[in-house]
Amino acid sequence: MSDVADATGEFTIDELARRTGMTVRNIRAHQSRGLLPPPEVRGRTGYYGPKHVQRIELIREMQSQGFNLEAIRRIVEAAPNAGDEPLRFLQALHRPYVEEEPEILTGDQLAERWHTKDPKLLARAIELGFLRPLEDGTYEDRSPRLGRVADELADLGVPMDIQLELAASVREHADGIAQAYVQLFLEHVWQPFQEAGAPDERWPEVLEALERLRPLAAESVLAVFALAMRDATEEAFGRERERIKQHRDPAAR
Repeated sequence: MSDVADATGEFTIDELARRTGMTVRNIRAHQSRGLLPPPEVRGRTGYYGPKHVQRIELIREMQSQGFNLEAIRRIVEAAPNAGDEPLRFLQALHRPYVEEEPEILTGDQLAERWHTKDPKLLARAIELGFLRPLEDGTYEDRSPRLGRVADELADLGVPMDIQLELAASVREHADGIAQAYVQLFLEHVWQPFQEAGAPDERWPEVLEALERLRPLAAESVLAVFALAMRDATEEAFGRERERIKQHRDPAAR
């Protein structure tokens, strides 16, 4: 690297390429996609700085998390200013709550899992967003965890059409819970931040609040569900015990 780059923190495109391990061609491609801000041009030479290095590192980080360049471009465009802290916040917004690698299944594999080739079930699963059809005729199972639950329920004798409607009901309730937590974040974190003028130095604080809210929301849902499941089970089997008692002792009716 040149003495000028060391002294001022400015790099030509060749120096930026060496510093980041990217090719000049890829750097130019990132610029043309709007992923990198343009360099400062003096004379005929463009000069890049530490912010360009940070942006390239952030892009690599997002790619490693499964974001493609088009998704990253949309996030960059949505950022309220050119800093990387808003980008990190938007990155966190787009990050899945549960890291899962989607599973690719053929129609035959789905039929084997579901014990049926009913096209209505396939259409319903796609409508609910659990499956995504791909161009080669296969299907992306967006949540293999949900697929494993389906396998277990099938082993217990629960038909797939009943499973899908149960999953649709769970999704409806989950949407309401998610909206409640998003509203909580907006009212108590985001709006005060916006009212303060969205100062640059507070972006890390807002990001930290979002990151803390994610596991808190999941933990609260699990905790409340555990209580609800216990109470519902006790109530249901209380009724069943009464039925059994009455069946065995008609005089108790």
